[in-house]
Parts: sequence; C-alpha cells; structure tokens
Amino acid sequence: MIRLEDISLTFPDGSDRITAVDHVTLSSSPGEVTAITGPSGSGKSSLLAVAATLIRPDSGRVVIDGVDATTLTADRASELRRTSIGIVFQQSNLLPSLTAHEQLVVMNELGGGRPRRRRAAATRRAESLLRDVGLAEHLDKRPHQLSGGQRQRVNIARALMNEPSVLLIDEPTSALDQERGASIIDLLLRLTDERRTSTLLVTHDLVHLPRMHSVVQLVDGRIDHPAAVTR
Repeated sequence: MIRLEDISLTFPDGSDRITAVDHVTLSSSPGEVTAITGPSGSGKSSLLAVAATLIRPDSGRVVIDGVDATTLTADRASELRRTSIGIVFQQSNLLPSLTAHEQLVVMNELGGGRPRRRRAAATRRAESLLRDVGLAEHLDKRPHQLSGGQRQRVNIARALMNEPSVLLIDEPTSALDQERGASIIDLLLRLTDERRTSTLLVTHDLVHLPRMHSVVQLVDGRIDHPAAVTR
C-alpha cells in the first residue's frame, strides 16, 4: 500500500518559494488504481516524484508498505525504489541497443537488497511479463522496431520486473491515439488487479476516469474536494 499524508512541496522562485503541492493526502491499496488529474501546472508530476521518493517533500509522509520513506537516507530510499516501486515514465526511455527482452533482464541487475534471480530465472520472468503485455512475438525487437504503444507496453513490463508493490505511472496515453490509449489503460487495470499493486496514475485523459477505483483532482497543488470521487 502507498499513502501520502499531508504532503507539501515548494521550489525556489527568485527570493521567494512557489508551492507545487499543498497539504495533499491520498492513498492506493493493493489491486487499486488511484488516478491523479488536473490542469497543467497543478502539481501532478511533482506529487508523483514525491511518491517515487525522487524528491523529499517539505513536510508530510510517504508511507510504502508501512515504511515512512521520508525518514530514509538517500541510499535506503534508492533501495526502496529498486525493490518496491515500479515507475512508468511518460516517455519510455528504452535503451536503443537492447531488445524488448533485454530491457527487462537488465533490471534484474538493479535489484538492490533483493537477491538477484539467476540469469535463467530472470529470462523466464522477462518472457512471462512480455507475454502478459501482449508482446510475445516481439521479444527480440529493438525500440525503433516497435510502435509507440508497443514501446509503452515494454515500459510497463520493465516496471514490473522486480515485483514492486507500488506502481507509479505518468501520463501513459499522452503520445497515443484514443484506441491505443484505451488498450494501455485496459492493460494497467488488469495488471494492477492480477499483481495486486497499489497504483497511482497521473493522466489528462478524462475519458478513462470512470474506470478508476478513485480519482483525485489537483488544482494549484491542492485537492479539489468536490471533484474527488471513489467508485
């Protein structure tokens, strides 16, 4: 489970500071997708970076599987990211020289404190994940040989390679047309359910919001309470 408790975050702005996130509390439980939406500049990406332990907030707590990540040293936070957090960035950031299969296997070497799988076991897990995201026929293709939707599927499979309990997703459909975007949302909902991840998903794509387990709208860094819904 992930819970953000009373998170505030500011950035320097000349001689002053600008507030990016203003006392935000939200959570996601295993098997649930919590969507975070709102206009550009509302603090969505900043909040996701805090959830990913990439930025330490000015105040508040980020609790992941019972651990308060805001109290960890930089090394311990990095280890938590490797073992417990899967991140799907807006851009797939795949390594151009590696095949889809190799993109996942290399994650096994970044397993942090978790014992690394043997090469054969890592290979089998990578193959299984790529089958799960519908890429069984594309294991040996490099990024330039894949469509935008296929690259995003590799990105999602890679985020799941180290069996994270928390999945953080930034605008997964922004570069895709409506049909491919819908298929990516279908995939994320299914994988969240099957793998019992606690998922936070940042999106501008309002058409998919009714399918989420809960929706939080940010406006000027704050939760717009009338717009926050749960199904």
